[in-house]
Amino acid sequence: MASFDVIVIGLGGMGSAAAAHLAARGQRVLGLEQYQPAHALGSSHGRSRVIRLAYFEHPSYVPLLLRAYELWEQLERDSGRSLLTITGGLMIGTPDSDVVSGSLRSARAHGLAHELLDAAEIRRRFPPFTPQPGEVALYEERAGVLRPESAIHAHLEQANRHGAELRFDERVLDWRAQPSGEVEVRTTRGSHTAARLVLAPGAWAPEMFHLPLLPLEIERQVLYWFAPPGGTAPFAPERFPIYIWDRGEGVQFYGFPAEAPHKEVPYDRVKVAFFRTGGGARCTADTIDRVVHPDEVGAMRDALAPCIPLLSAGNLVETVTCMYTLTPDHHFVIGPHPNHPQVVIASPCSGHGYKFATVVGEILADLAIDGTTRHPIDLFSPRRF
Repeated sequence: MASFDVIVIGLGGMGSAAAAHLAARGQRVLGLEQYQPAHALGSSHGRSRVIRLAYFEHPSYVPLLLRAYELWEQLERDSGRSLLTITGGLMIGTPDSDVVSGSLRSARAHGLAHELLDAAEIRRRFPPFTPQPGEVALYEERAGVLRPESAIHAHLEQANRHGAELRFDERVLDWRAQPSGEVEVRTTRGSHTAARLVLAPGAWAPEMFHLPLLPLEIERQVLYWFAPPGGTAPFAPERFPIYIWDRGEGVQFYGFPAEAPHKEVPYDRVKVAFFRTGGGARCTADTIDRVVHPDEVGAMRDALAPCIPLLSAGNLVETVTCMYTLTPDHHFVIGPHPNHPQVVIASPCSGHGYKFATVVGEILADLAIDGTTRHPIDLFSPRRF
């Protein structure tokens, strides 16, 4: 059995970042992933993710986001990859909606630059949007788009560069804390031991954490790409921002500027998806329905029709399924395992985690090496449940 300082289980958005940070600090790292790098069977695919600062979920996330931006820019420099495009961002809804009021609370609490736009101003600046009278938006310039698959590759490259051993197509069967204090991990290819274990298994967390009372649920999500009639020019990244639109009653959807599925082709599609739906379909990571059904496409068009009619009328050109790993309060789970202090667990998502991958990697490295972190993570304690 090989022995390492730290084993990282799961090399998606969070695990790849953790492996990179740990290896850069001189740790002997083994990273284990059951699929190929940046696969499309979990929660970190789909070519784009939103990043934003005026965080409506809770003001406590803002300091982490400020650090995440620094680390994304550093990762771009270190990797030579383009990972982040700043487009500006709109948080749209009625003034008392969760998205608008929460974003405003975070912006004011942390002195973030922002503007409040009424419906007429939204239409004037961004013509594809057709808000109703009484709807408003918080606009922030620093919001934008992350490229998750490229970022995962960048983190894995950095981990490998600093000496991490990364194994793919090797599924973890189980792990256990040994009386010696080490951790043993059994996989389809053998057994490995380490002084510390980082669990970042995404939607496989309910099985992998060994915490049956931790109330995690897996929610199936669908990503849609439409080709608007008349072309994508109004949705070009230099003139169309990322956005989240709160329609009330727990329904929110979000979207991006136009994109190209491959570098060799021009912009030809615009991505949109539901963020919250008031109760999405529950599944497991191994039983998710990967088929997108006509009634789901219809529901997306219906939501878009009064808000972005050009998209609602567009041709559907692509769909992809992914998963949220939800907590009851929609905040992350990050911290030492309640029963095994040498094990660090991370489920930093509930559908809004990817933008934090860089700083979460730093936090997981802190916890694995030192048992503590300077970052504010009390909100995410596994013990709160």
